[in-house]
Amino acid sequence: MRLSIRIRNICFISVFTAIIAVCAQISIPAPTGVPFTLQTFAVPLAGIILGAKNGTLSVIIYIFLGILGVPVFTGFSGGFGVIFSPTGGFILSFPVMALCSGIFANISADKKLPFKYFLITAGLILGAVINYIAGVLMFSMITSVNLHESLIVCVLPFIIPDCVKIILCSTVGLNIRKILVKNKILT
Repeated sequence: MRLSIRIRNICFISVFTAIIAVCAQISIPAPTGVPFTLQTFAVPLAGIILGAKNGTLSVIIYIFLGILGVPVFTGFSGGFGVIFSPTGGFILSFPVMALCSGIFANISADKKLPFKYFLITAGLILGAVINYIAGVLMFSMITSVNLHESLIVCVLPFIIPDCVKIILCSTVGLNIRKILVKNKILT
């Protein structure tokens, strides 16, 4: 019985690693050099559905695959150089995004809590803020653009799309998690 649970976890982690890789390819280039992608939807979704540990693990595996050269990053890119590109800070903070959403999803799984969506949304916002900070700092260091201009380039155009992603992620993620737990597919 214990072995089947481990295999099930490995399968879920693998599926979410693949989902993140696919969502990385759904990208709209921006003139600022920071593309609009669905990675920032899939990463916290992994945390919500799989929980903090397994969701974060799926993201770490995704990043390691990319570092090893597997073309899983945006634009079918891969390799160590992507991590040291202007957008590398965003990628490096993905595990923290998954961890934040997973921790808050685990807490909100308590049936007695009245504000589940508010709680998970707070975790998603925290993860997004950390993602912005890491991304802006790396962008600024690599491009030698000051922090103010980096904020304008890396954050301002993404606030509204990310708010939409946060709302969808909390709703979709908690509902999928609830269905999987109810049907004893996920523990």
